[in-house]
Amino acid sequence: NTAAAPGAQRRPWPRGLSTPTLQVPTWEGMPWSLASARGQVVLLNFWASWCEPCRSEMPTLELLEQRHEKDKLKVLAVNYRETDAAIRRYLAQWPITLGILRDGDGAAAKAWGARAFPTTVVIGRDGRPAFTVVGELDWTGPVAREWMASVL
Repeated sequence: NTAAAPGAQRRPWPRGLSTPTLQVPTWEGMPWSLASARGQVVLLNFWASWCEPCRSEMPTLELLEQRHEKDKLKVLAVNYRETDAAIRRYLAQWPITLGILRDGDGAAAKAWGARAFPTTVVIGRDGRPAFTVVGELDWTGPVAREWMASVL
Protein backbone atom coordinates (compact mmCIF):
# COMPACT_ATOMS: atom_id res chain seq x y z
CA ASN A 1 0.00 0.00 0.00
CA THR A 2 1.98 2.96 -1.26
CA ALA A 3 -0.64 5.55 -0.32
CA ALA A 4 -0.09 5.05 3.41
CA ALA A 5 3.70 5.07 3.23
CA PRO A 6 4.92 6.94 0.15
CA GLY A 7 8.44 7.43 1.41
CA ALA A 8 9.04 4.44 3.64
CA GLN A 9 10.89 1.33 2.53
CA ARG A 10 11.04 -1.84 4.59
CA ARG A 11 14.27 -3.79 4.27
CA PRO A 12 15.03 -7.10 5.95
CA TRP A 13 18.11 -7.13 8.17
CA PRO A 14 20.85 -8.65 5.99
CA ARG A 15 21.32 -12.39 6.57
CA GLY A 16 24.60 -13.17 8.25
CA LEU A 17 25.10 -9.58 9.41
CA SER A 18 25.66 -9.63 13.14
CA THR A 19 23.85 -7.32 15.52
CA PRO A 20 25.97 -4.25 16.21
CA THR A 21 26.52 -3.44 19.86
CA LEU A 22 24.84 -0.27 21.00
CA GLN A 23 26.16 1.51 24.05
CA VAL A 24 25.32 5.20 24.04
CA PRO A 25 24.34 7.77 26.65
CA THR A 26 20.76 8.80 27.21
CA TRP A 27 19.78 12.44 26.79
CA GLU A 28 20.14 12.75 30.57
CA GLY A 29 23.69 11.39 30.37
CA MET A 30 23.12 7.89 31.79
CA PRO A 31 24.74 4.95 29.98
CA TRP A 32 22.35 2.78 27.95
CA SER A 33 22.94 -0.46 26.11
CA LEU A 34 20.79 -2.54 23.80
CA ALA A 35 21.71 -5.64 25.83
CA SER A 36 19.72 -4.19 28.75
CA ALA A 37 16.54 -4.27 26.64
CA ARG A 38 16.54 -7.99 25.83
CA GLY A 39 13.08 -9.50 26.05
CA GLN A 40 11.52 -6.29 24.70
CA VAL A 41 10.79 -5.27 21.14
CA VAL A 42 12.95 -2.19 20.53
CA LEU A 43 12.62 0.41 17.80
CA LEU A 44 15.74 2.49 17.29
CA ASN A 45 14.68 5.60 15.41
CA PHE A 46 17.71 7.45 14.03
CA TRP A 47 16.75 11.11 13.65
CA ALA A 48 17.94 14.71 13.71
CA SER A 49 16.09 17.92 14.58
CA TRP A 50 16.79 19.44 11.14
CA CYS A 51 15.08 16.46 9.44
CA GLU A 52 11.48 17.38 8.52
CA PRO A 53 10.28 13.75 7.95
CA CYS A 54 11.80 12.85 11.35
CA ARG A 55 9.72 15.54 13.04
CA SER A 56 6.59 14.45 11.14
CA GLU A 57 6.75 10.79 12.17
CA MET A 58 7.77 11.35 15.82
CA PRO A 59 4.18 11.69 17.19
CA THR A 60 3.19 8.40 15.55
CA LEU A 61 6.21 6.68 17.13
CA GLU A 62 5.05 7.98 20.52
CA LEU A 63 1.53 6.63 19.92
CA LEU A 64 2.93 3.27 18.81
CA GLU A 65 4.92 2.96 22.04
CA GLN A 66 1.91 3.96 24.17
CA ARG A 67 -0.39 1.49 22.41
CA HIS A 68 2.04 -1.41 22.79
CA GLU A 69 3.40 -0.71 26.26
CA LYS A 70 1.78 -3.94 27.51
CA ASP A 71 3.57 -5.81 24.68
CA LYS A 72 6.91 -4.56 26.04
CA LEU A 73 7.61 -2.28 23.08
CA LYS A 74 10.29 0.37 23.63
CA VAL A 75 10.82 3.16 21.11
CA LEU A 76 14.08 5.08 21.41
CA ALA A 77 14.92 8.22 19.45
CA VAL A 78 18.64 8.06 18.61
CA ASN A 79 19.76 11.62 17.89
CA TYR A 80 22.41 11.94 15.22
CA ARG A 81 25.38 14.17 16.06
CA GLU A 82 23.57 17.17 17.51
CA THR A 83 24.51 19.44 20.40
CA ASP A 84 22.63 19.65 23.69
CA ALA A 85 21.42 23.10 22.64
CA ALA A 86 19.97 21.79 19.35
CA ILE A 87 18.12 18.97 21.11
CA ARG A 88 16.88 21.35 23.81
CA ARG A 89 15.52 23.73 21.13
CA TYR A 90 13.78 20.80 19.43
CA LEU A 91 12.19 19.60 22.67
CA ALA A 92 11.03 23.12 23.54
CA GLN A 93 9.18 23.28 20.23
CA TRP A 94 8.11 19.61 19.93
CA PRO A 95 8.13 17.95 23.36
CA ILE A 96 8.31 14.16 23.15
CA THR A 97 7.97 11.42 25.73
CA LEU A 98 10.23 8.92 23.96
CA GLY A 99 13.59 8.04 25.44
CA ILE A 100 16.34 9.94 23.64
CA LEU A 101 19.75 8.40 23.05
CA ARG A 102 22.81 10.37 21.92
CA ASP A 103 24.87 9.34 18.91
CA GLY A 104 27.35 12.15 19.37
CA ASP A 105 29.93 11.02 16.82
CA GLY A 106 27.62 9.24 14.37
CA ALA A 107 29.23 5.84 15.01
CA ALA A 108 25.95 4.19 16.05
CA ALA A 109 24.12 5.37 12.93
CA LYS A 110 26.98 4.06 10.79
CA ALA A 111 27.07 0.68 12.57
CA TRP A 112 23.29 0.26 12.21
CA GLY A 113 23.23 1.30 8.54
CA ALA A 114 21.36 4.58 9.05
CA ARG A 115 22.50 6.61 6.06
CA ALA A 116 19.25 8.54 5.51
CA PHE A 117 16.94 10.03 8.12
CA PRO A 118 14.72 8.88 9.54
CA THR A 119 15.88 5.27 9.65
CA THR A 120 14.23 2.94 12.15
CA VAL A 121 15.64 -0.46 13.09
CA VAL A 122 13.13 -2.90 14.58
CA ILE A 123 14.72 -5.36 17.00
CA GLY A 124 12.96 -8.50 18.18
CA ARG A 125 12.73 -9.80 21.74
CA ASP A 126 15.76 -12.02 21.02
CA GLY A 127 17.92 -8.91 20.58
CA ARG A 128 18.33 -9.46 16.81
CA PRO A 129 17.31 -6.85 14.24
CA ALA A 130 14.25 -7.98 12.27
CA PHE A 131 14.06 -5.21 9.68
CA THR A 132 14.84 -1.60 8.91
CA VAL A 133 12.45 1.11 7.74
CA VAL A 134 14.07 3.90 5.75
CA GLY A 135 12.04 7.08 5.41
CA GLU A 136 9.00 8.55 7.10
CA LEU A 137 6.22 6.18 8.14
CA ASP A 138 2.90 6.64 9.90
CA TRP A 139 3.65 4.18 12.71
CA THR A 140 -0.06 4.06 13.63
CA GLY A 141 -1.21 3.23 10.10
CA PRO A 142 -2.06 -0.10 8.43
CA VAL A 143 1.35 -0.53 6.77
CA ALA A 144 3.19 -0.20 10.09
CA ARG A 145 0.65 -2.49 11.82
CA GLU A 146 1.30 -5.16 9.21
CA TRP A 147 5.08 -4.76 9.48
CA MET A 148 5.06 -4.78 13.29
CA ALA A 149 2.76 -7.81 13.63
CA SER A 150 5.67 -10.19 13.04
CA VAL A 151 7.67 -8.88 16.02
CA LEU A 152 4.90 -8.01 18.49
